[in-house]
Order: sequence, then C-alpha cells, then structure tokens
Amino acid sequence: MRFLGIDPGIAIVGFGFVDKVGSKVVPVQYGCIQTEAHTPEEDRLFHVYEGMLQLIDKYKPDAVALEKLFFNRNVTTAMSVSQARGVLVLAAKQRNLPIGEYTPMQVKQAIVGYGKAEKKQVQEMVRMFLKLQAVPKPDDVADALAVAICHAHSYGLNSKLNEVLRK
Repeated sequence: MRFLGIDPGIAIVGFGFVDKVGSKVVPVQYGCIQTEAHTPEEDRLFHVYEGMLQLIDKYKPDAVALEKLFFNRNVTTAMSVSQARGVLVLAAKQRNLPIGEYTPMQVKQAIVGYGKAEKKQVQEMVRMFLKLQAVPKPDDVADALAVAICHAHSYGLNSKLNEVLRK
C-alpha cells in the first residue's frame, strides 16, 4: 500500500510517499512544494493545490495523512496554514482518497516512542526507518515522511478498530 504524508504550510508543504511492504516502510518520493513570499495568498494556495494534485496523480497513493495543526501564538500564520491545509484536504478528497490526521504528539509517539520527543530525534528516526543516508531537508519534508510512516503503521489498525466499534 502507498501512503502520502503531508506537513501543511503556505510557504513550504512537505510531502512524502512511502510504500508499506509487509512490515517494512520504503520511501518512494519526497520533497516539498514551495511558494514565493510576497505573492498574493490566493495564488500561493492555488499553487499548493495544483502541485498536490499533480503529485497525487503521478504517485497514486492509497491513503493520505496530514499533521493536525497546533498553534499557540501567531494567529496570522495559523490562518494561512489552515487555508493551505484546506486545499490539501480538498485535493485528496477530489481523488477519493481516505484521509487520516495525527497530532504532532501522536506522530512523535509513533516514530520515537515518546510523544514529547525533540524534532532532531524524529528526523533521525525517519532517516533510520527509511534507511536514508541523510535527514531529508527542509524539516517539513522529514515531518511529512514521519506522518506517512505513522499512518502506514496505524492504517490497518485504525480500520480494524473501526470495524470492531461499528459492531
């Protein structure tokens, strides 16, 4: 199964495609969609949306996961990132992909085993999990891969749990 992890943003959207093969998670492609500062926000959002549709169409994931937003200070940034997140969800929904969401704490718990792990610890575990020579840059890419790994490991479990709960 192929999973797409996304770290939403307005300036940089990290993405990571991974395949789950048995118990292994294998990297397929990763990188970022970047938008230019001082560009009208609607143009930036359109660029993010179009870029994500192109990636989905090219790499054909079976499921998508996004990091839930957590902001404690800058409301302006929160609004821009929320709008970017909205167009990313729309792109996935238009391609009829199931969407998962994880808090930063859930991702850290899944990757490092500790929900309050440092960013560097998560990045290093992503590198090790995927057998990469270096930590993916920028940080948004490593974060997106962490979300993809988290979703790959919990996707089947969540589906089975939901089936049990419906009965």
